[in-house]
Amino acid sequence: MRGYLASSIGVTCAAVLTLSSALPAMAAVPGGRASSAVAAVAAVPGGRASSVVPVTESAPVPGSTQSLPLVPLTGPRATGVLPERGLGPQAVRSFSLVGVVWDDPGIELNGRVQLRTRASGTTRWSDWQEVETHNAGHGPDPGTMEGGSSRMRGSTEPLWVGDSDGIEVRVRAEEGHVGTTRAPVLPDGLRVELVDPGAQSLAGAPTQTSHAVAPVDPPGTDESDTVPGAYFSASAPNADLAPLDALKIPALSKKATTVEASREAMPGATEGSAEGVQPYIGPRPSIITRRGWGADETLREAGFVYTDKVKVAFVHHTGTGNNYSCSQAPSVIRSIYRYHVVSSGWRDIGYNFLVDKCGNIYEGRAGGVAKPVMGAHTLGFNDDSMGIAVLGSYSSTNPSAAVVNAIAKLSAWKLGLYGMDPRAATYLTSAGGNLYPKGENARLNVISGHRDGFATDCPGRLLYGKLGSARSTAALYQGR
Repeated sequence: MRGYLASSIGVTCAAVLTLSSALPAMAAVPGGRASSAVAAVAAVPGGRASSVVPVTESAPVPGSTQSLPLVPLTGPRATGVLPERGLGPQAVRSFSLVGVVWDDPGIELNGRVQLRTRASGTTRWSDWQEVETHNAGHGPDPGTMEGGSSRMRGSTEPLWVGDSDGIEVRVRAEEGHVGTTRAPVLPDGLRVELVDPGAQSLAGAPTQTSHAVAPVDPPGTDESDTVPGAYFSASAPNADLAPLDALKIPALSKKATTVEASREAMPGATEGSAEGVQPYIGPRPSIITRRGWGADETLREAGFVYTDKVKVAFVHHTGTGNNYSCSQAPSVIRSIYRYHVVSSGWRDIGYNFLVDKCGNIYEGRAGGVAKPVMGAHTLGFNDDSMGIAVLGSYSSTNPSAAVVNAIAKLSAWKLGLYGMDPRAATYLTSAGGNLYPKGENARLNVISGHRDGFATDCPGRLLYGKLGSARSTAALYQGR
């Protein structure tokens, strides 16, 4: 593992030093296990990379977040009346994704969230839509610096609604979630978050919108996050795979991928394997970079956090609904990113990779697609794992064959880099959750669904049912 990282980092460092010998190193990330070699290319303080990364299209900050408090919809509690908060129908600035947050991330919203929206520039209101409230299984692990941040909030899953300029919300507490001697309650600080993903330039970089940003202080807004430094820092960990301003990391054939991996000291080689034996690695798929989907790199916290290896791929759905076109997928991802960071208080988008319903693969959390970046996707099991999220909801909708194949191909490559057989099972130590208590050694499939590590409906019944096919296809891609 360490050999692979050191070798990969060496290539990255060489590329960076060739382009700009004046770029200083960054200190290791607090709370992570990044080596000084990784940290040296993780970020570029001072934003002195203008000669390396074009910034004319990257510099503006995209999108906005409107945070509106939910007010009581019921008077003083009377017998049979449940607490209810919300917003009456009202005009707002344009947005495309919506969710509800509250103050304490340790409290669940035991209730029902419904909303309807008005399409921008029309008088047409949508039908009432349900928002998935049980989102506690996503997020940073307890005990980590990210999980203990004072910025953390409780949150529902977000819902993609398309370009809208009107909102109506109602949140009602439900009976049966509390003890018989206690009345149903709603968490404090309930508010609706309306996310505008912003525009994306033709070159893939974000562009400025005219909408004002709500008064939320984004994290990490120091010198190391200035443009172009922040954009350079996100590209640097992939410098051995693609140019620093690449919109996409190109696919490689299985032969080329195996040759490339064999040049590196292979991480996590299986027991009994001999030197010189060809590793089981699938062909590297094409991956759209963060620059490709228009990530605003000044939103996230600076630097990256790494784990030791990648032993399990957890498959998720985003729960954002299926009412998007694949050309809109970058906007959906930018919205989820902003919701995770600005609204929920995470350091970056939670997932390591995302897949749209056409099977396109996107880089998620920054730090390098080939590296063991710690995500915030499966509460209790973010260490030594990666999260793959399919954009959409798959409890009653079947995922396309392209989606299942993308999961298989991505898993065959990334798990193969760490010596893992996608048909096998392995063990991860729980950091705490509702299925496995902290410290328990959980036996999990190498390709697992979110529900295998946390009691949740994610990744939806119909996507979960396709994981067996993904495992066998991934093994074929690896040549097993």
